[in-house]
Amino acid sequence: MLGRVVPLGRPLRFLVAGGLNTLFGLAFYPLLLWAVPFFRTHYMAALGIAQIVCLCFAFTTYKLGVFRTRGNILREFAAFASFYLFNYAANWAALPLLVEVGGMSPVVAQLGFTIVLVIGSWFWHNRVTFRDRGE
Repeated sequence: MLGRVVPLGRPLRFLVAGGLNTLFGLAFYPLLLWAVPFFRTHYMAALGIAQIVCLCFAFTTYKLGVFRTRGNILREFAAFASFYLFNYAANWAALPLLVEVGGMSPVVAQLGFTIVLVIGSWFWHNRVTFRDRGE
């Protein structure tokens, strides 16, 4: 019976991994803007690089640290990435509007997107990306 109950460990590991991923993502983008002068004016190029690096980092932490699946890595990565593709598209559309029209800092605008990702990612990854397929 205990084997069928979802242990508190997985949601707790998810929160820890999400916190780590959030810190990494929130630090990586501003670090690019700070460390590479080119990215201070080309913040969208920095966003693209940050999104690729952070996607790979997050997939690794969720697969190995949270869900610990042995499923097909390519299928899981495709499902994982599909969640973020929609969010990235929205991010790429909204960030220039928030920065150029709204006058917001790129870092503050990114924080808003991070909040949305944290909430939605649990449901998507638990029910789609890393769900038990009996493999």
